[in-house]
Amino acid sequence: MGVKIRHDDDRGTGRDGDRGTAESTQRTMSDLGARLRETRKARGKTLQVLAKEVGCSPSMLSKIETDQATPSLRTLHRILAALDTSIVALFASEGSQDEISVMRAEERPSVKVSHGGASGAILLERLTPTFPDLMLDANIHALEPGAESGGDIHHAGQEVGYILEGRVELIVDGQSHFLGPGDSFFFASNLPHRYRNIDPGTSRILWVATPATF
Repeated sequence: MGVKIRHDDDRGTGRDGDRGTAESTQRTMSDLGARLRETRKARGKTLQVLAKEVGCSPSMLSKIETDQATPSLRTLHRILAALDTSIVALFASEGSQDEISVMRAEERPSVKVSHGGASGAILLERLTPTFPDLMLDANIHALEPGAESGGDIHHAGQEVGYILEGRVELIVDGQSHFLGPGDSFFFASNLPHRYRNIDPGTSRILWVATPATF
C-alpha cells in the first residue's frame, strides 16, 4: 500500500519554472471573488438577498465579487457562512485525502483581506491543502501595521495560535489579551473573537482552527 506524496516543487529544476509555479499558485487564490459569485448563483441567491444576510450593501458585495474591493475578515466569514461554504471548499483540489502535501514557502497560496480605510491588510497564508472535507485549517495570519479583523466573529469549533513575530491584541468574549513572540492561545470558537495588530511593523500568527471555517 503506497502513499502518494505531492511536492509542490515537482515542476522542473529551472528558476523560470519556480517563478511560473509561484505566480500560478497566487493567481489560483486571487480569483476568490469569482468563486464567491459562482457559489452565490449556484445557491440561487441574488446580490440583494446575500447582502442582507451578510450585513453589507449589494454594491459592496458586487465589488467583492469582481475584485474591486477586499472584504474584512469578518465580512468574508459572514459571506462564507451565508453560502454554507469555506475557502477550503471554494478551492477544493482533486486528489486522495491520504496524500502528504508539501508546500514550499515561496509558493504558499494566500488570500488578502482588509478592514478598509487607513487600516492595513491581513494576508492569510495557507499551510494546509484544500482537500474536500478537511478536518482542520491552518494559516499564517500576516497583519500589516494597523490591521484588524473588522469586528467579532463566532462559530462552532476550537482555535489555537502562536505569535511568530510582532505584537497583537486578541479580544475573546470581551477580554483583551496582549500577545508577543512566543505567546500562544486557545479558545472555543463560539466565543466572540477579534484581533488587531498593535506593532509598528508586521505581525505574524500561526493559526489553526477546527473545523475548517475558512
